[in-house]
This record gives sequence, structure tokens and C-alpha cells, in this order.
Amino acid sequence: MKSFATRIEIQSPAETVWSVLTELPKWTEWNSTIERTIGKVALGAKVTVFAKQSPGRAFPLRVTALDVPRRMVWVGGMPFGLFRGSRVYELHAPSLAETVFTMREDYTGPLAALISRSIPDLQPAFDEFAQCLKREAERR
Repeated sequence: MKSFATRIEIQSPAETVWSVLTELPKWTEWNSTIERTIGKVALGAKVTVFAKQSPGRAFPLRVTALDVPRRMVWVGGMPFGLFRGSRVYELHAPSLAETVFTMREDYTGPLAALISRSIPDLQPAFDEFAQCLKREAERR
């Protein structure tokens, strides 16, 4: 199974980090990895992300879990579970003024081994996403 993950400590309350993370229409203002977004973060909602790493390509996803302000899961892929990408965003608050942000994406399904070969190395984009989130949350 192919996967990518990142983790970063942010000197900002979890509520602030969550606010930045879930204001999808504003992602392009602070997130250098994203071309544009469509949709709104809500349980069961559809969102579409256009990543700079894949210019012009749309990634349609569904918000399948939402535990404010701790955890959010977005899932996309092929019908019948042939290929599935699941991205989990998590916030842990060791103190009122600090948040640990983690983001992980796993690819599963019968076609995962085949399709995963065509997925570029997303680790640099994951790390950059976390750095951008940190900068914006700490700025606020």
C-alpha cells in the first residue's frame, strides 16, 4: 500500500488551525500547493481540489468523517472500491496554545498497486502543505 504522511507542530490553538484548514475557499490564499478548490467542508459534502503538482486535473472527494476540531477524512477513487484514496487530517492539542497537525493519505483497493505506480512522489507537497498551514495559523 502506497501512502504519504506529514506532521508539524503549530504554535496556535487547535480551533485556529481547524478554522484555517476547513475554510476551503481560502486555501489558495495561504496554500502554495493548491491551484483552486470547489466546495465546502461539511460531513457528506463533495469537494474538488486542483493541486499544482497535477496541473488542470480535478480530484473529486467526499468528506466522510468530521470531528470538529480534531479529525477530518476525505475519500475519493473509483467505483466499487477498485481504487480508493483516503486522506486523514488530524489535530492534537498538547496545550491550549499548541497544536500538532498530521495529514496522511493511503491508497487501497484491488487496483491500488497498479495505479499507485503512476502517482508521483507527493511527500514534498505534503510537507509544504503542513508548512503553509503552520504559517497561516500562526499568523492569525
